Amino acid sequence: MSGLQRTALIFAIIGAINWGMIGFFNFDVVAAIFGGQTVAFSRVIYAIIGLSGLYCISLLFTADEEPQ
Repeated sequence: MSGLQRTALIFAIIGAINWGMIGFFNFDVVAAIFGGQTVAFSRVIYAIIGLSGLYCISLLFTADEEPQ
């Protein structure tokens, strides 16, 4: 797994945890850390997490490098 793939996966996991927190506790971690959902930096973080999730779709279609 390349560095880009690992980074995208980490951001996707962070996004999933954030959505879990919203679903279970109605608490948006990103908004709480960066000052709200409409703050420009929060929107950048949301965009990066979204792009990471889209990139992780490509991981579903890559062949395994190790034979099992």
